[in-house]
Amino acid sequence: MADLDLAFLSAGEQAQRVASGELSPVELVGNALDRIAEVNDSLNCFCFVWDDEARAAAQRAADAVAAGSDLGVLHGVPIALKDTTPTAGHTTTLGSYSHQHWVPGHDAAIASALQRAGAIVIGKTTSPEFAHSLVTESPLWGVTGNPWNTDLSTGGSSGGSGAAVASGCVALAEGSDMGGSVRIPAAWCGVVGLKPGLGRIPMDVLPALFDTISHHGPLARCVDDARLFLRATQGPDESDVLSVTAPLVLTEPVVPDVRGKRIGFSIDLDNWHVSPGVAAAVRNAADALSDAGAEIVEVHPRFTGVEEQEWNKLWEVFMATYYGHLVPEFGDRMDPNVLAIIERGFAMSAVEYKRVDYTRSDLWRRMRPILDANDALLCPTMATGPIPASLSDWDQPSFNDGRNHDPDMTAVWNLISPCPVLSVPCGFDENRMPVGAQLVGQRWNESGLLQIGAALEAAVDSIGHPSL
Repeated sequence: MADLDLAFLSAGEQAQRVASGELSPVELVGNALDRIAEVNDSLNCFCFVWDDEARAAAQRAADAVAAGSDLGVLHGVPIALKDTTPTAGHTTTLGSYSHQHWVPGHDAAIASALQRAGAIVIGKTTSPEFAHSLVTESPLWGVTGNPWNTDLSTGGSSGGSGAAVASGCVALAEGSDMGGSVRIPAAWCGVVGLKPGLGRIPMDVLPALFDTISHHGPLARCVDDARLFLRATQGPDESDVLSVTAPLVLTEPVVPDVRGKRIGFSIDLDNWHVSPGVAAAVRNAADALSDAGAEIVEVHPRFTGVEEQEWNKLWEVFMATYYGHLVPEFGDRMDPNVLAIIERGFAMSAVEYKRVDYTRSDLWRRMRPILDANDALLCPTMATGPIPASLSDWDQPSFNDGRNHDPDMTAVWNLISPCPVLSVPCGFDENRMPVGAQLVGQRWNESGLLQIGAALEAAVDSIGHPSL
């Protein structure tokens, strides 16, 4: 049986205890594998567990500590990677029968960086097919359940990673975010999720190098663990022409201080229908930041719903371009929603696609004065609590009230991708499910954003962890 005190240590605490000799990587990894064995049948958050390889890596990590070797910032810490991130010699399925037997010949840049920092990869986490959905269900792996209530969704597309962190399998897991795929499961699973600024973490996992809405990011036990992940993975890489060359200076640990900070606040971004429980939790987060010394200023970003519609066009063309060629052979085993997205992508004209840039430009012109005047913008990550795990994005009821009833308030921020965005747990909704507060930062200012996030984390009551 796994030691739950050990299972729910932060990654930073794990790394410190390993470095001091108080805790062995062998014990840490063994406990993580025990925890996976206990919960994975009910959650379905891991599709691959690298038991023997992880134990061997843990022994090498223990030997390095004993030898007095220089240690990375995550030395001996067990982590998980999303099953869309290529790993050399290990099957990477993308949740699809089309990639069921794909074994990459190289590690993604982020996988290499995490292992250089001393992290021990113990397995791969579930994703919807081609990471296409805000729920985690795939034809290949089935449904992933939320650790707080397995009948409800983890969110997606990094839902396996969110569930793995929330359930105590690992303290850190990698995710990817093109429209909220890190922040959505972070909010619904009650963990921290960071979408860094574009290029802060090299992104070399896509077929083309010039995508401007895609990011890697951590699902983390706490804000300071997100900092450790960023410290280990940031920096330029020749594999990604858009990777940022200027280094990011990160205080160690993050200082949770918002005195003198000015934070814009919008509960609905002038467009979303937000559930009462979510609204109450996020308003409480704003009050907590105010009590901690921040100035909270109500702002009006004037979202209309067009922004999300235009993001959908980027996604549809992306899916058609990169995965449409697989339809003739594998279409009968693909998620029907994937097929519909691909079909819409093929039907779109080049002019219609390029016009999305107008919407992105207009959004930046509206957001620039808000972010110039404030250190961050606070809003909900998700407008509602988790939907049933068996439902998809397209199974939601329709309303004709002029409000946006989509659950996620995340994809719109990928349209202004240089801005980092952080989701921090801030309480529970009316159904006792976790709520995430979303903080949008100034361009490439992850350091300042993490400081505000840490202050929020310290100011609100901890939600604890689910009982499994």
